[in-house]
Amino acid sequence: MKIAVMATGGVGGYFGANLAKAGHEVSFIARGRHLDTICKDGLKVESPNGNIHLKSTVATDNPADIGPVDVVIFAVKLADMEPAAEACRPLLRDGTAVIPFLNGVDAPETLVRVLGPEYACGGVAYISALISAPGCIRQVGEFARLVFGEIDGRRSKRLQAFETACADSGINHLYSDDIDVALWEKFSVLVPMSGITAGARCPIGPIRAEPLGRKVFKAAMAEVIAVGKARGIALPDDLMERQLHFFNGLPDEMKASMLVDLEAGKALEAPWLSGAVTRMGREAGVATPVNDTLYAILQPYAAGTLLP
Repeated sequence: MKIAVMATGGVGGYFGANLAKAGHEVSFIARGRHLDTICKDGLKVESPNGNIHLKSTVATDNPADIGPVDVVIFAVKLADMEPAAEACRPLLRDGTAVIPFLNGVDAPETLVRVLGPEYACGGVAYISALISAPGCIRQVGEFARLVFGEIDGRRSKRLQAFETACADSGINHLYSDDIDVALWEKFSVLVPMSGITAGARCPIGPIRAEPLGRKVFKAAMAEVIAVGKARGIALPDDLMERQLHFFNGLPDEMKASMLVDLEAGKALEAPWLSGAVTRMGREAGVATPVNDTLYAILQPYAAGTLLP
């Protein structure tokens, strides 16, 4: 399968490297020192599941160098979503699947608007990984999973082919018949984890160890679930219990990507996470006081540095 990774951060780099290791034709889109190092020394992945070093790697900052592909693994920051989608046009042909593995729940709708419904799919990535140095991706913890599906819920040959590619590559995956539910299931745990770890400036362990920290986490999650149900998402009744079990199993040192961005002085995804819950709750008539507070705390740092 011919695959392009837009772009080669923690998510795209990890899963793209595993697909390439299994023999699929994977091209990586990157920039700056990260791209220079990949071109010179290859792409490295450090993972408890096994290290990878792709010594010969096709990498570029220009999608036109790659040309049309079967699948685009679309894994960029939410603030870059629209320009990155526009940049994907040289990668498209009849039947190309653009699968967004972003945070938040807005990516499929954005891809439909920018590229057209014939290319847009839905996707969810469960992993904690980051660029630890130029040319190197480091995974925190062992868990890594992809969930993907067509927006209309149908079974398609293109995603069945990607499903096979994931299986060939040893990637934990699920082809979902209701990708909206899958997106909101992750959203329900991502929003509180991002907001609280970034707000507290610490990984999940110390927060989880405090009864009040656990209480705030649970309250923020309950708001997300209530907003999702108010918007017609058929979230299961046991979602809270399952996500708390997932939360309890995370490594103590795990940081949400928004905390990593905050520590690096990068723009935050808060407007698409806690901010989105606040906005959608207001539209649906659902009170979201915990997420309102988390968003207010992070808003001064939205641009990556403290606003004047």
